Amino acid sequence: MFSYCSDPDSLGTFAWFSCYLTTGVHMSFYVAFFKVLLLLAITAPVALGFGFLGAMAARSRIAPLRWLGKIYIAIVRGVPDIAFFLFFVIALDQAVEYLRHKMLCPDWDQPIRQGSDFVVCQAAKMPLGNAPQYLHETYGFFLAVFTFAIVFGAFAANVLYGGMRAVPHAQLETAEAYGMSHRQTFWRVLVPQMWVFALPGLSNLWMVLIKATPLLFLLGIEDIVYWARELGGTKTSKFTSFPHGDWRMWYFLFLLIFYLAFTRVSEIVLERVMQRLTHGQATSGGEAQRKAAA
Repeated sequence: MFSYCSDPDSLGTFAWFSCYLTTGVHMSFYVAFFKVLLLLAITAPVALGFGFLGAMAARSRIAPLRWLGKIYIAIVRGVPDIAFFLFFVIALDQAVEYLRHKMLCPDWDQPIRQGSDFVVCQAAKMPLGNAPQYLHETYGFFLAVFTFAIVFGAFAANVLYGGMRAVPHAQLETAEAYGMSHRQTFWRVLVPQMWVFALPGLSNLWMVLIKATPLLFLLGIEDIVYWARELGGTKTSKFTSFPHGDWRMWYFLFLLIFYLAFTRVSEIVLERVMQRLTHGQATSGGEAQRKAAA
C-alpha cells in the first residue's frame, strides 16, 4: 500500500478510496475473482468429461452399464444442488480420511463414529493439521471442483444423451451398411453430429454453472461473495483505518455487473461456436440453425 496511506484522516476522497481499495484484504477480494475463473476453467471440461462418459454409459448395449449411467443422471439431477454440495463434500472428505485412517493407523482402538463426531488419527487428516494454509485451501478448492463436476456432469450427460438420440438413425444405419463397425460409427458419425443438437443445452448449462459459483461460499471457500459480504459490512474505526457504513449493496452491485458482463461474453462466444459447428452440417439440426440465422 502507498506510504501516504498510513494517515487516512488527512487524505482527500480520491486518495482515500485508492488506499482503501488497495489494502491487503481487498487484494484477497481480487484474488477471489481468479478463484471463480479457475473453478470454471477446470470444472467445465471435467464436467463435460463426466457427462460424455455418463451419456455413453446410458446408451450402452451392456445392461448394467446402461443402468449405472441412467441412475447417475437421475439421482444427481433429482437432488437439489445445495443439498448435494453440502452432503457430498462432507461425505467425500470423510471417506478419504476413513481410508487413510484404516491404512495408517491400524492399531487405533477407539470408534471412529463418536456420537455426531467423526474422529480419526492425526496422520489420517486431509490435509494434515500442521500443513501450510495454502494446502488446506487447495484441498478444499479441488473438493469443490470435483463436486461441481459430478453435479453438472449429470446434467451434461442428459444433454449429450439427448443429442446422441437426435442424430438421424438413418445416418448410423448407412455408416454400418458401408462396413463401419459400431465403434467407428459412434466416433466418426454420431459424435461429430451430436454437438449441433447438444450445444444449446450445453450453453444453458454453462450459464447455470457460472451462476452457481457463489455456492463456493457454502463450501467454506473464501470466494467473491464471502469477501463482498465481509468488506461491505459496517466497519468502525476501532477495527480498521478505513471505517465506513454498510456498503454491501455496492459490493454486490459490482458482483452483479461482473456476472452480467461475463454471461454476455459467454453468449457471444457460444454463438460463434454454434455457427462454426453448423457450417456445412447436413443434418436437420444444422439446417434449422442456418434458417434461424438467415
